[in-house]
Amino acid sequence: MPASFDEIEIGQVVPLGAAGIDPQALDAFVAAFTPGWTTDRGAPDAMVFALWARLDAVAHTDWPQTKRLGVDALRWVRNPPAGELLRGRMTVMAKDPVGEGKGIVICQHDLLDEAGRLVFSCLTRSVFAR
Repeated sequence: MPASFDEIEIGQVVPLGAAGIDPQALDAFVAAFTPGWTTDRGAPDAMVFALWARLDAVAHTDWPQTKRLGVDALRWVRNPPAGELLRGRMTVMAKDPVGEGKGIVICQHDLLDEAGRLVFSCLTRSVFAR
């Protein structure tokens, strides 16, 4: 990712890394947070969101992002099974400078399964330093 808001390009695609659906983590998550869900249905939506949030958090630690303003348009397409490897990517959709020191960046985030099919997507609005 570029070092500042001004270096970010619309259309830029940034890999967010990968995360697997660990069978033991799936069992623990279902037991703790999704009563009535069975693991044969795959990872529940909340776990898919948590995996994306973790990939996003790790990826943006070195970015000039100073604040996340919103996560919108959340879309779950499928519930991946235990053992599935998910890959994250972020696509810059728009950016708008706000004063001398910062700008807002709007991005689409996708989680894809091993076959390249969409599992989850959302839009984010974040403040980046200029």
